[in-house]
Amino acid sequence: MILCPRCGDVPVPEDQLPVLLPEDVEFMGTGSPIKADPAWRRTTCPCCGGPAERETDTFDTFMESSWYYARYTCPGATDIVDARANYWLPVDQYIGGIEHAILHLMYFRFFHKLLRDCGLVESAEPATRLLCQGMVIAETYFRESETGGREWFNPADVEVERDERGQIIGARLRSDGQPVVIGAVEKMSKSKNNGVDPQAMVDKYGADTVRLFSLFAAPPEQSLEWNEAGVEGMSRFLRRLWNLARRHVEQGPAPQVLPESLVGGQRDLRRKLHETIAKVSDDFGRRYAFNTAIAAVMELLNAIARFDDDSGPARAVRQECFEAIARLLNPIAPHVCHALWQALGHTEVLIEDLPWPTVDAAALVRDEVTLAVQLNGKLRATLAVPVDAAREEIERLALAEPNVQRFMTELTVRKVIVVPGKIVNIVAG
Repeated sequence: MILCPRCGDVPVPEDQLPVLLPEDVEFMGTGSPIKADPAWRRTTCPCCGGPAERETDTFDTFMESSWYYARYTCPGATDIVDARANYWLPVDQYIGGIEHAILHLMYFRFFHKLLRDCGLVESAEPATRLLCQGMVIAETYFRESETGGREWFNPADVEVERDERGQIIGARLRSDGQPVVIGAVEKMSKSKNNGVDPQAMVDKYGADTVRLFSLFAAPPEQSLEWNEAGVEGMSRFLRRLWNLARRHVEQGPAPQVLPESLVGGQRDLRRKLHETIAKVSDDFGRRYAFNTAIAAVMELLNAIARFDDDSGPARAVRQECFEAIARLLNPIAPHVCHALWQALGHTEVLIEDLPWPTVDAAALVRDEVTLAVQLNGKLRATLAVPVDAAREEIERLALAEPNVQRFMTELTVRKVIVVPGKIVNIVAG
């Protein structure tokens, strides 16, 4: 296309287009190299013969961003793609910001269908599943400038004062000690100067801690409010995991787990372990709820900390727990989990080469259930009974609970309602 001030946009036949060889172009890293070359840009209008310019916006960036995923599957291909694209495509999971939901995803799908119609790929869609991630948001601080604008300050440069509930009630710039205005909590951006340098957080807390906080702070589809106190909390969790595992390792090698020999709390802890494996597997693989998966591992670690049994079978269960935690957290905290796996005695195989942990269905079977006991709608006791206990036996045990008896003075039992596996409700008057 020729841009002429007199004739407007003038099409140029394809056989008359100038050819540029790679050695004719100087790539400077910014801007268009042909736009920066006046010798190539300036020309003569084929209609009026007057001075004109060649069009330099020749290839929209949306063009490239619409098919890069397919090219990644077959580097070095002589065509746009080759047969390798059919092995990898469609993409199993596309993750992107909500701002891509209209333009990019439309171009993305259109271009893939074009590739299909040209016989370059076989699939009809570029991806099978979509997850729109939330934004990372942070506090903002500013001062009004003399010209009526705003000068924004990075949260790292501001000292804040909080009330007993953790709410910000004042803020001062560290460099001069003078107050700054507390703005809204907004998406991290250069314009508001409220971004957090990930490298600074990594240098201070480690990459595993930062990743763990990023996934724990919010579900992936919701906004994540950056909070350094939360990062510190994840650091404490990893240190606690390491310290508990270290104490276990210092007691010497643990025996193999023999499920049929476990009793009491040993069986309870192993059941908790396999319940955790089941939940984390579902949260990772189906729900993409990484925050609740991490919370489940934290609950398991709490159960290990409360487990006061140093017998051989107990140490075998504890070993199985720490091994499973290392494998469950490895996708998020690989450095800690690699070291933990080796500390647990596994130097012959890398944790990255292991399959995902599997659930032992037999470990999930419960011998007892815990029932809440209510008297006239108020919780008065909890009751552990065998899973196959008869209704009459459950009623007898519930009525015999000391705390129930204490509130039954001068009352007569009218009805006892047993909801199997959940609750016993005593109605008295």
